[in-house]
Amino acid sequence: MKVILFLADGFEEVEALTTVDYLRRQGIVVDTASITDDLKVRGAHNIVVLADRTLADLSESREYDGVIIPGGIPGATNLRDNSKVIEVVREVYNNGKLAAAICAGPIVLERAGIIRDKKVTSYPGFSGDLKDSIYDEEDVVVDGNIITARGPALAVDFAIEIIRYLLGDKEVQNLKRDILYK
Repeated sequence: MKVILFLADGFEEVEALTTVDYLRRQGIVVDTASITDDLKVRGAHNIVVLADRTLADLSESREYDGVIIPGGIPGATNLRDNSKVIEVVREVYNNGKLAAAICAGPIVLERAGIIRDKKVTSYPGFSGDLKDSIYDEEDVVVDGNIITARGPALAVDFAIEIIRYLLGDKEVQNLKRDILYK
């Protein structure tokens, strides 16, 4: 399994890094991709991370089993306003693969046009930006190949649902045991 997680300046560090960490623990290859030419990306709380690659280096979106969008402001709006990110999200989703977003991240899925009549959630206050969807206030919402979650405190649950989708319940149980999840 291989997924891509996009990083833009202003991303929510907990949402991005928890997801990357937990997926990698279960053997999922996670490529982090900066949307600029710089591998260094500054999070919403001034934590700088080094992405694995840049968006320009991305060759084939078909090699990915999913795309993950962290929240954070202005990170999510930077992703939403990048036409290449939208193109990749749309391609991955249209190939029947996973599209996952947390916090403000679902605005990217909206811009890609993939959440029409789908159940989604987001950080409170972004529901109005998700007009075409069926908005749900559950912590984590799964609708087919779309997974969304509300915010930073739910990063672990978000990662768990992604692992469940990609690898199944056994790997979820293994992760929960390893991280002492109750």
